[in-house]
Amino acid sequence: MKKLSARRRHPLAAVVVLLLALAATGGLYAAFAPAGKAQADDTSQSLTIKEGKKLYEVGCASCHGTGGQGSSDGPSLVGVGAAAVDFQVGTGRMPASTSEMAQLPRKKVSYTQTEIDQLAAFVASLGAGPSVPTKDQYGPAGADIAKGGELFRTNCAQCHNFTGKGGALTEGKYAPSLEGVAPKHIYEAMQTGPQNMPSFPDTTMSEKNKKDIIAYLNAVDGDETENPGGLELGGVGPVSEGLFGWIFGLGGLIAVAVWVAARTAKAKKS
Repeated sequence: MKKLSARRRHPLAAVVVLLLALAATGGLYAAFAPAGKAQADDTSQSLTIKEGKKLYEVGCASCHGTGGQGSSDGPSLVGVGAAAVDFQVGTGRMPASTSEMAQLPRKKVSYTQTEIDQLAAFVASLGAGPSVPTKDQYGPAGADIAKGGELFRTNCAQCHNFTGKGGALTEGKYAPSLEGVAPKHIYEAMQTGPQNMPSFPDTTMSEKNKKDIIAYLNAVDGDETENPGGLELGGVGPVSEGLFGWIFGLGGLIAVAVWVAARTAKAKKS
């Protein structure tokens, strides 16, 4: 006991205890810290970007440039973000068959979702931009359908009409129908503003408002219930209804007036 007590009073005893404590702390940190997982995630992301670059060089670089800087055949992709890629490629609008079309239509998708994710990761690495939304952002949970309808009629119905069935624009352009469009792609379209559509970032329209609009569109999508107003004429509102009334209603009245006048004139001759 005297020897042990003497060792405790040794000048180097405190240093030895401190070193042992540091070694134990370092060992515990190395054992429980998520560094390995973070490193694995970084490696996985690097591989995804690498594969996306390969896909980009084959299917996209001829129009958008080898570094995404754009060319006379395609706009720059620097800063458009992963959401723009997921929307354009995920709806089949890209790759485009020609650059001379007034507007790119939705068509069969050319890539798998894994390949789309890889392309999106590569384009996102070129510059910061909107990310692909999560299901929590566009899912129906907590959405207000009535508020969504109000927001849609205020901000979107001028082009897509109030039921989302689309409408004509100028110079061969058009607002596409929103029927059957995936909620994720609708959210991405609002984020990125593809083609003729203005963008609605969170600073302009909140994430909650976007969710409300998507819930409204989901509620009216494919609604085949009987229209209480009769024939809906495409559901585009007073334009088609007024045109129908002008051509057929007024035209019918004119035809009846001509017929009555002809009958009256014939009766007088008799």
